[in-house]
Amino acid sequence: MPTSLIHLKLPFIFNVIKLKNELKSLSNCDWIDHFVQQNYCGSWRAIGLRIQKSALNMHPIRSIYSNPAEDEWIDSLYLTQAPYFQEVLSHFSCPLQSVRLMCLTSGSEIKEHSDHLTAFEEGYIRLHIPIHTNNNVKFYLDKQLIVMQEGECWYLNLSKPHAVMNHGMTDRIHLVIDAQVNDWVKNLFRGAQSNTA
Repeated sequence: MPTSLIHLKLPFIFNVIKLKNELKSLSNCDWIDHFVQQNYCGSWRAIGLRIQKSALNMHPIRSIYSNPAEDEWIDSLYLTQAPYFQEVLSHFSCPLQSVRLMCLTSGSEIKEHSDHLTAFEEGYIRLHIPIHTNNNVKFYLDKQLIVMQEGECWYLNLSKPHAVMNHGMTDRIHLVIDAQVNDWVKNLFRGAQSNTA
């Protein structure tokens, strides 16, 4: 594999109607504002579906914090109420860490920044599955425009500089999965690269 993989579309297409219906079933859940406020303008918020065990009974903001060094991750109450999200996660035969729903509201922007420990080469991956998006969402990764459609699954090396603008009339909501690289992930990526070569 290349020494620095920037992005990769993975061979999964999830049922968009089921994804959206599942999201609706969580409509009464409390979205939490992203804690790194200097990284965005407008509203960027999240719901924790898998959380650090140490976050239980602590400030709610801990439920959306992703620290790869954390040893124990557990399903949140929200995930136990979301059978299709559970089914989606069952496709990934690797150690799952943080899983979040992340919403960038209409008219909001995520400023260019980099995230630590999200690169395949470092032993970690961050996957994005769009549930709601629109043609006026612009996702730039390492200065390259990445177009992701609803229901697709993408690996994004977010240790590289990236920024997102939602200039559309609707919110952009992704299911974001952090996981550890194992042999299954290596084989998955190798096959996905072969299909795009």
